[in-house]
Amino acid sequence: MWNVPRFVGALTDPDRPLGVALLDHRGRLKSANARMIELLGGEPNLLSTSLLDHAAFEDAGLRIPLERALREQWTGSIRATRFRSGEGKEVLLDAEFHPVVSGKGELQEVILLLADVTAGPFQAGRASMFYHAFLHSSNAIEITDREGLYVDVNPAFERIYGYRREEIVGQSPRLISSPKTPRALFTDMWAALTDPARGGWGGELTNVDRNGRERPVFLEINTLRDAQGEVSYYIGVATDLTELKLLQLQSIRAERLASLGQLAAGVAHELNTPLANIMLIAESLQRRAPSSWVSSRAEAVIGQVDVASQVVAGLLDFGRYHPPITEEVELAPLLEEAVQFVRGKHSDAVEIVREVDLPGLRAPINRIQILQVLVNLLNNAYDAMNDRGTIRLETKTTPEGVEIAITDSGPGIPDPVLPHIFEPFFTTKTDGKGTGLGLAICHGIVTGHGGTLSVATSSGQGTTFTIRLPLVRGKSISPRTAVPVPAPPSSPPPRVKSRTASPPDAHPRGRRRSVVP
Repeated sequence: MWNVPRFVGALTDPDRPLGVALLDHRGRLKSANARMIELLGGEPNLLSTSLLDHAAFEDAGLRIPLERALREQWTGSIRATRFRSGEGKEVLLDAEFHPVVSGKGELQEVILLLADVTAGPFQAGRASMFYHAFLHSSNAIEITDREGLYVDVNPAFERIYGYRREEIVGQSPRLISSPKTPRALFTDMWAALTDPARGGWGGELTNVDRNGRERPVFLEINTLRDAQGEVSYYIGVATDLTELKLLQLQSIRAERLASLGQLAAGVAHELNTPLANIMLIAESLQRRAPSSWVSSRAEAVIGQVDVASQVVAGLLDFGRYHPPITEEVELAPLLEEAVQFVRGKHSDAVEIVREVDLPGLRAPINRIQILQVLVNLLNNAYDAMNDRGTIRLETKTTPEGVEIAITDSGPGIPDPVLPHIFEPFFTTKTDGKGTGLGLAICHGIVTGHGGTLSVATSSGQGTTFTIRLPLVRGKSISPRTAVPVPAPPSSPPPRVKSRTASPPDAHPRGRRRSVVP
């Protein structure tokens, strides 16, 4: 049913040059007054044509609301939409849709009203200034009618939630409401908004965007009333807290990692003494073994001590923070060294595609530590693809420094796993394949260099780890300031024995026997 008082009020409003049209159930013009014909182009053959096919009508974002009025018998309005009239002028129009429904509930016609508000109160004085602020605010602003349905939203709303203005108008805020928001919050909200003594509400809640991603916001809503004190509209301003919440989570995680690192280092030192004793006893037993069976058992004990020692070494690496001793290192040969090292350990069925464009570029880094990070990430890429697929190694310079991206063609990282990948001792590998310290140590090394290590993944599309390193400590530089150096003489890369740089006491025998998984 269409709103008779609202329709009559629109017809009798002396401040708005009003275009009136009657559309059939397919959106075709049955009749229209002179102002409507003028707005739509002034051509006599407009009658019997469908406004769903009218270019200016679609460009103004009015096609979707008309489709809703025809399909859903929606009654509503679009405020101040930009419309290029038949005279070639761009005007601001208020559009109203009033479906006419039979007693059987079937749509018969739609009454369309177009009001030119370009020179009216909407654009006058403060209203123009406020509307400009509405359009350019970085916060999401939403306006709903007295029934709580959207009348208008600003571009920031579209950006944060992913819905276009034409899609959201006439919808309920339930469209972006998260089931995690308690119902009691909405009860309190409406109690505050409908209470003339309060007239507003503010609080933190969680919404969801078009893709189902949670959006924590701080929302403030105020009630707008007319001269008679009746509710006209509600206006809400939402501040997106997504980045703030992420920074808070990172801060909490950093504090936990620092505490965990101290604990891990202490535990590792305590474990080293009994491990060293077990190793000595096992080696002694192996030298004096009366039979090959006893010798093989002793060798098995030694192997297990080696596995335990690798975990201890990782604990020590994780728990000790040493500011990296840096020197200017040319990056391109370092990347090639990492590639050659992992190629010797893995299947030839993996193709490594290099897109490295860093001729002579040097960066202030700890060479061994960054090599450790590159080898670890490349090994993870091999493991993710089960030694079959393609790894892309890409680089680029930015005003802030250099980016190194390693992308695999594996299945991607599942959403439940992604938030935990940099946490120590978290691993998805099978028993004996990994300690869960590799990425945590890599993250610590990169951040210790003043850079960042980030991950992007898509189900079935692979995973990309991106290392961002500054070229000059504490300063931003242009890629043009990179220092070229002569190409080094060709020589085989030095042997890399370990993926973690460990102190001598990291192993019961004072040396490393194998690579940390």
